[in-house]
Amino acid sequence: MTKFEVTTLNEFILKSQSKYPEAQGDFSHLLHHVGIAARIVNREVNKAGLVDILGEAGEINVQGESQKKLDVFADEHFIDAIQGCGEVCAIASEENENFIIYDDEASRNGKYVFLMDPLDGSSNIDVNVSIGTIFSIYRRISPVGERATIDDFLQPGTAQLAAGYILYGSSTMMVYTTGQGVIGFTLDPSIGEFCLSHKAITTPEDGTIYSINEGNYRKFPQGVKKYIKYCQKKDAASLRPYSSRYIGSLVADFHRNLLKGGIFIYPETESAPNGKLRLLYECNPIAFLAEQAGGKATNGLIRTMEIKPESLHQRTPFYTGSKNMVDKVEEFLQAYPEEKRNNKKKSSIAIEE
Repeated sequence: MTKFEVTTLNEFILKSQSKYPEAQGDFSHLLHHVGIAARIVNREVNKAGLVDILGEAGEINVQGESQKKLDVFADEHFIDAIQGCGEVCAIASEENENFIIYDDEASRNGKYVFLMDPLDGSSNIDVNVSIGTIFSIYRRISPVGERATIDDFLQPGTAQLAAGYILYGSSTMMVYTTGQGVIGFTLDPSIGEFCLSHKAITTPEDGTIYSINEGNYRKFPQGVKKYIKYCQKKDAASLRPYSSRYIGSLVADFHRNLLKGGIFIYPETESAPNGKLRLLYECNPIAFLAEQAGGKATNGLIRTMEIKPESLHQRTPFYTGSKNMVDKVEEFLQAYPEEKRNNKKKSSIAIEE
């Protein structure tokens, strides 16, 4: 009988510590607690239809969006689990207006801050579509032993020590990077452990999938409209037309494109001129993963991870995925700058852009 070797998340972290001299045991302990929180949230996601956990929580979060019950559940359990590791001095969540300082003695001496979108794609919860958790970890810049400050969180994405996501889908996966490539683990429910399933994830330089909410087409910048038409045009040499695939959950859309090759686009629109996705909780961690897998992430003008954050809930346009596809959409954005969209002739008749 063939013997299958299984490497759990904890085993992999311990074996890999020598690669990350800046982290050592405390950093490994933190990633272990991320895995604990992910398993708790996964348990609730999997039984959501059987208990009173679906639907609205009756609260509006800082983004002005209605919170789902699972949003609140995931937020609270990640906050508690990260505090339990004792390595994080403060945490910032998309669901909370201000960052949370951990005031116990162990946490005050923590070296890291933790940022997260506890439940990305939560509008899909009630219809049983894949959702996820996105996180990133930075080394604090305030003195150890003192209270964390806003500056600990307003660091550019290039300062990330680690970033990742948990995808709650047909299987539950934890995908993360510490700057040494992208690693994937799949939850084995029979033993309750994340097991190594993807040793070194690389994304194709080209792809045949574009992911964008085309229902907002008329609100898009002219360059994005032209790029969509480019994707739809028949051209055998470049394998066009490309397939349009959009789930409405950044984690799920990005994960598919990461493995198969493709581009995810969430541009600025007339109603959201600064974009909709959050720089700190969504774009920076996904950008770190994209680059570590050989892809690219940009706001259409500059590298996402080089944007200097100015507020906790700052938004930005976001283009990420296979490098050549991101390069191509940037060409269209540069060829059709925003003022051309603003000055285009208005018409009540639908025309091909």
